[in-house]
Amino acid sequence: MPLYEYRCDACGRTCELLIRGSEKPVCPHCDSPRLAKLLSVVAGPVVKGGGAASSAPPDGGCGRPQCGMGGCAGLD
Repeated sequence: MPLYEYRCDACGRTCELLIRGSEKPVCPHCDSPRLAKLLSVVAGPVVKGGGAASSAPPDGGCGRPQCGMGGCAGLD
């Protein structure tokens, strides 16, 4: 079930709502049906320490265990 973010045209507040099937969303603050759906950014994976995951390790290596911390040993 999708979770959508809306801004209420009546009171100006934003909220996230879980909308099922053909349900019509209403503002949880003022009960107005005049909501504008906002574009939301998809959250990426979170790694230990709270940072976002990256496709490459910070040391510049390829990420394979056999390459170690100093860089990539190549694909030979």
